[in-house]
Amino acid sequence: MFVLTPMQEEAVKRIGNKDNVLLLSPTGSGKTLAFLLPILDMLKPRLPHLPLADEASPLAVIVVPSRELALQMEQVLKEQLAEQGKDVRGVAVYGGRPAMSEHRTLKGVMPHIVFATPGRLLDHIAKGNLRIERTQVLVVDEYDKCLELGFRDEMDSVADRFVRCPQVVLTSATRFASADEGTNAGDAAPCPRLLERRTFATIDYLAESADLKARIVTSVVPSPERDKLTTLGQLLSTLKGEQSIVFVAHRESAERIAAFLREKRFDAVVYHGGMEQDRRERALARFRAGASNVLVSTDLAARGLDIPAVGIVIHYHLPADEAAYTHRTGRTARWDATGETCLIVGPDEQVPPYVKPETTKDVSHETIKPTHPEWTLVYIGRGKKEKISRGDVAGFLCKKGGLNVRQIGKIVVADHAAFVAVQRSVVKNLLQRVAGEKIKGMKTIFEEVR
Repeated sequence: MFVLTPMQEEAVKRIGNKDNVLLLSPTGSGKTLAFLLPILDMLKPRLPHLPLADEASPLAVIVVPSRELALQMEQVLKEQLAEQGKDVRGVAVYGGRPAMSEHRTLKGVMPHIVFATPGRLLDHIAKGNLRIERTQVLVVDEYDKCLELGFRDEMDSVADRFVRCPQVVLTSATRFASADEGTNAGDAAPCPRLLERRTFATIDYLAESADLKARIVTSVVPSPERDKLTTLGQLLSTLKGEQSIVFVAHRESAERIAAFLREKRFDAVVYHGGMEQDRRERALARFRAGASNVLVSTDLAARGLDIPAVGIVIHYHLPADEAAYTHRTGRTARWDATGETCLIVGPDEQVPPYVKPETTKDVSHETIKPTHPEWTLVYIGRGKKEKISRGDVAGFLCKKGGLNVRQIGKIVVADHAAFVAVQRSVVKNLLQRVAGEKIKGMKTIFEEVR
């Protein structure tokens, strides 16, 4: 049973009334549930009466700016909304993997909801893999991200394709100019084709960001050197293993900084758009499970990802603008939690005017000494496609691995693999006990993810 926030209650009502909705709400405020719940309510009465089709004909299409967000929403539908979404089939489609494989999945699953990145969505529509004549609602999540350079043409094409769609829902964590207002300083340029010829009910909770700021302590950490690696290591050492995201400006910087931290024996993972998908997914799995307590990332991790336990956001490179700062900082203090954001400022740098620091932290005399996480991550080479569930994994680890429930943390089951957090102190003995064992009658690989 979900206890909805006022924003979610208003969004559920408006979307349930089939209004076109522009939902403005801060990062981390629960916008995904705000539009998924009413969509499920709209779909359920239709399910017994849906005609068969030669190709996938989704009733709802959710457009997202990244493959991680598409996968995350698919997982939310399958797990967190299992009861409300019973019998509702969802599929995520995104770039970076063969479109032909996705076509087979679409044809086999015949999804009611498709979660898609813009380019891959248009590709499937153009090839006839997706038919959208019966689509009842189009959601563009992170609409402000889709206004950025490189997305505009694709989003105009999406708008053209869905011009007859009965309902459109747009979500944004920042304010932007409407199609008829032009562009003001600080506003993103509008994407008129999605806004024209429709009247939108605006649900504006961006003022709630003041409450978010009240739950976040803002600190400046001076670095005596332009290369801030030593200062970063000293700062992380003071945090005693608290879950932290370190934001950097470039992919190369992310790799270099993560390598430095690992050399200093921090449990750090790296995340950026230039990585292979499998490596990105493993990095997020380790961080979400608490098996790594430092995520070094470009601004790719500033939006969409649901990582609820981040205690501190560190700006190794200063944000490009206020919007980037807002999205980065929104990774901490999710929902009603508290958090901290730290800006490492070099000798030639100034604190941006939109940042109002409350404290200054001098870590120059700290010794670099990492604190290792309580958990580590175990990979199991079987997943949903082999009929493996989270209950199967937990039961196997208790029965064959000799663990108790307190020694097992977060379990994530992917298509052909499962990841499970296990207390670091027992993992060596666990792997010895399960070596050569079968899970649900199937031999597989059990290994620690490093």
